[in-house]
Amino acid sequence: MLTGTAPIEASSGKTRRHRLNRGGNRQLNFALYMMALARRRGHPDTRAYVERLRQEGKSDKEALRCLKRQLSNVVFRQLVSDLSEGQARRLTT
Repeated sequence: MLTGTAPIEASSGKTRRHRLNRGGNRQLNFALYMMALARRRGHPDTRAYVERLRQEGKSDKEALRCLKRQLSNVVFRQLVSDLSEGQARRLTT
């Protein structure tokens, strides 16, 4: 929710759908958007991922949102990893 990339359920009756989250840090969301655009253009694995999403019936916007969500997970895991390494370094010195 911090980045605004998590989908929000907007279902009604038998219709199941999600909408974009307008909350979160807009600057962080924009940074993820720019990362997603650059990766979609120049990274072969990312292009394949987006193409697979498109074949599953997702629109271009939905595929981009999924990519932003994936990138936010990667960035978060890296931050946690860096934090744990920093704490381990402080304990050994």
